Amino acid sequence: MARHLDLGRKGETLAKTHLENAGYEILDENWTHGKLEVDLIAYKNKVIIFTEVKTRTGNRFGEPEDFVDNRKQKLLAEAADEYIYLMNHQGEVRFDIISVLFDHQNNYILKHIEDAFWPTTM
Repeated sequence: MARHLDLGRKGETLAKTHLENAGYEILDENWTHGKLEVDLIAYKNKVIIFTEVKTRTGNRFGEPEDFVDNRKQKLLAEAADEYIYLMNHQGEVRFDIISVLFDHQNNYILKHIEDAFWPTTM
């Protein structure tokens, strides 16, 4: 498997553990609808949280969360719309970003950005 995919999976595992330790229930991992994908879908306090996980080994070109651009936000919103419809969820939703930044010694900093954005398509 490609190194960047291994790194991404490692970051998603750390993000999932972080959410579970913070009291979130994980509803789905790598949920797909067509070509759309949501890394983690969690639930807490009657809110469904759609979470994008970004993992990097350096921040020379920006922080991991900087790579969740408007295009990615729109795609996440489209996937969220479908998920909400399928689950018949009538409550609140939220979009979070979890960034995981590794250094050369395999240490990492995990940053959970709650309510990171609100897509204009919803």
